[in-house]
This record gives sequence, C-alpha cells and structure tokens, in this order.
Amino acid sequence: MEEDGHSAAYQPLTLAQLSALLVGTDESRRWRLVAEFLEEFRWEQPHTRGEMLAAEPPSTGDERWDVFLAALAEYLAARDGQRGPLWVEPRSLRRLWFPFNTRAARVDALVHAPAAFRRRGVYVAAQELEVA
Repeated sequence: MEEDGHSAAYQPLTLAQLSALLVGTDESRRWRLVAEFLEEFRWEQPHTRGEMLAAEPPSTGDERWDVFLAALAEYLAARDGQRGPLWVEPRSLRRLWFPFNTRAARVDALVHAPAAFRRRGVYVAAQELEVA
C-alpha cells in the first residue's frame, strides 16, 4: 500500500516493458519473462491486449530477441483477429535463428513455427509459446 492508503492499480506488462527487462539477462531468465508476459496477456481483455503490444519496444541489445518480440507482437495480434503494430514490419533476421536448438526442437520448429515467426527467420514451435 502507498502512504495515502491506496494501492497502485494493477497494470499488465507491455511488450516494451518486457523488452527492457530482457536487457543483459541470461536466456533462461528471458524465457521465464516471456512466459510471464504471455500469462498476463492471456488473461487481459482484447482491447487491453492490443495496448500491451502497441508501443515499439526499445532494443534488447540482441537483434534476435528484437525480431522475436516483433514476431510475437504480430502473432498475438493475429490471434485476436488484429493486424500487428506498424513497428513490427521492418524487423527480420538475415540468418535463421532456432531459440531451442536441439535436433528435435529444430524439426518441430520447422514444421510448426507460426507464420509471423517464420517470415522473420525465427523458428520457434507454436507450443513453445503456449507455456503460459
């Protein structure tokens, strides 16, 4: 509680805030933060979900993660029947990235990566995004 007796209203994590949290942290923590964001996103109303994706995230310092966030924004917006935010369009990788880089995970990602990820060169299977 704050000094005046009122608690701060809950605000879901935005993609831009998630991006800032990913800076300088290890891969394991990054995936936990993504899972936390996805869990919050899942429980919000559609209009709030759109607001969570709207602001362009600052760079994480890793181009692969910057592109991942763009793909994630487009993917989540599409699931709600919306277009992705305009900021996602220019983001893509020149070399393919398999965040889960075991042989089985690569095969699964090649078959099951959502279009928003595939077209940007990020190969992650859809079920990896359902962890939350």
